[in-house]
Amino acid sequence: MSNSRVVGLAAVASLFLTVPAWTQEKKIKRSYLPPALEKAVAAQSQGATIRGFSEEKEHGQTFFEAEFVVNGHSKDVLMDANGQIVEVEEQVVVDSLSPAVRDGLQAKIANGKLVKVESLTKHGKLVAYEAQVVTDGKRSEVQIGPDGRPLDHEE
Repeated sequence: MSNSRVVGLAAVASLFLTVPAWTQEKKIKRSYLPPALEKAVAAQSQGATIRGFSEEKEHGQTFFEAEFVVNGHSKDVLMDANGQIVEVEEQVVVDSLSPAVRDGLQAKIANGKLVKVESLTKHGKLVAYEAQVVTDGKRSEVQIGPDGRPLDHEE
């Protein structure tokens, strides 16, 4: 077998070995939610419009995400199968952010255009702000810490 063929087969094999690490997400109906999750969704959806649900498998665990619109802004709630809230991404108004956070975002996006900013809360603690940015027609995301400083790692 030639070296280029061996390298090609190794590349394909490594791709298949890494696929399970990717997040696998599929849309589901509310009727599919386990009872504990249904109870959590009922509590979280007070005063909100429900946009949809999905099931996600990440690192061998199953999570469920409920997407809401609350007072005109998006709110996505990630829960485990027992209905425990793992993560909340909630859209925030840029003007409501502290000057340090606004400055930190501006530094990260440089000449890009800020499209949307969300607070990222994990296990009840604000851990980051995530912004959707358009630069030269390309969309991307940036994150900064709750204090406006760069993060050591993405949340």
